[in-house]
Amino acid sequence: MVIDGKKVVSVSYTLSTPGKLTDAETVVEKTDPGVPLVWLYGVGSMIPDFEKNLEGKKAGDFFDFRISAANGYGLYDESHVAQIPLDAFRGKDGTIDTTMVKLENILPMMDNEGNHLQGVVKEISLTEVKMDFNHPMAGKDLHFIGKVEEVRVPSSEELEHGHVHGEGGHHH
Repeated sequence: MVIDGKKVVSVSYTLSTPGKLTDAETVVEKTDPGVPLVWLYGVGSMIPDFEKNLEGKKAGDFFDFRISAANGYGLYDESHVAQIPLDAFRGKDGTIDTTMVKLENILPMMDNEGNHLQGVVKEISLTEVKMDFNHPMAGKDLHFIGKVEEVRVPSSEELEHGHVHGEGGHHH
């Protein structure tokens, strides 16, 4: 069975990103042996170019492809870096939780329109916190090497819910 339409796909893979100054790659993520990535192909839950590169493959096929930053998690955008008043981080008692507001910590935030965001603390001054709201992989080219482990027809419930159930998937 080949990957197309809406299928449940399982892959094991290693994701690397090339270095800025050399061709040496850094491993960013790797599936554990026997614990592949499992998802419902064709419903928009993955990077479009990731799925395009797997289309037509079947269980047992190997893959090795690259996705440019622009087609992956997007280019790094300086306009997604913001200076937020330190007072915005004060609790009801007037103090700042320094276990949360610390360099490189990821904080859940909400914008003025109620959208949930994740921001990385980049700098802390006496009056402001510089936060980066770019995706952590923004601006990075992606290199995937792996193997298609399984391709199967989804259950009607999986199609209805838009995700995989059971082992490797969602549990209700």
